[in-house]
Amino acid sequence: MKVYTLLTIGDFHTNHCEDFLINEKIGSHKKLIAVLDGCTMGKESVFAAILGGKLLRKIAKKYFYEELVHQESKILKEELKQILQEFFSELKLAKNQLQLEINEMLCTLIIGLIDESTSKAEFLTVGDGLIYFDGELTEYDQGDQPDYLAYHLDKDFESWYDPQKQILSLSCCSDLSICTNGVFTFKNLRDLSKQIAEHEIVHYLLNDHSYAEFDTMLEQKLTFLRDVRDHVVTDDLAIVRVINKL
Repeated sequence: MKVYTLLTIGDFHTNHCEDFLINEKIGSHKKLIAVLDGCTMGKESVFAAILGGKLLRKIAKKYFYEELVHQESKILKEELKQILQEFFSELKLAKNQLQLEINEMLCTLIIGLIDESTSKAEFLTVGDGLIYFDGELTEYDQGDQPDYLAYHLDKDFESWYDPQKQILSLSCCSDLSICTNGVFTFKNLRDLSKQIAEHEIVHYLLNDHSYAEFDTMLEQKLTFLRDVRDHVVTDDLAIVRVINKL
């Protein structure tokens, strides 16, 4: 199993990339992956995405060391829920300790657990984003009003988790990606008549295997789109792509 990542600032942004990603082992054959997208209309939105990513990385390290000690096998869906419950608690703690306002903590989240030994995967999406697996696209679009996790930190975890509908379980997949909605913002700013269709760009980045022999596959695809096809990504973009078999 090979993991490729891409995190880049969009051409229409000037100061910070407001997206973030993580790719962490939580066990001998399990990975935790996530992409986060800070709300541009929020306050210092880059902070929310980075904070969320750092907290998830902390949790992943804890799970990794616990598995080394206890050698327990857990059901993937239940383990993802446990991770989310810890994440919920950590966010609530950070909000109280740093005296953060709600609009300082607004970010979308796609989080997933992958079992490398079985190719099974579990995902939860909070807000907008895209999951692409074996040629199939699952897009979550909540328009201009994503239901951010930060809105629910005054509740208990179960009250927030139980109504969640954007859950995806994969029994087997050989090629999957999660990405922020920046993937839909590629533009040919030099000649609009040569604009590549949205679905073609998604296929090129998330399904095509060009440059797969390089760890920097996604960066090279981005360079090709920019330098050869005159297409730049105008919004920030985070991608985690996992290929099980090349």
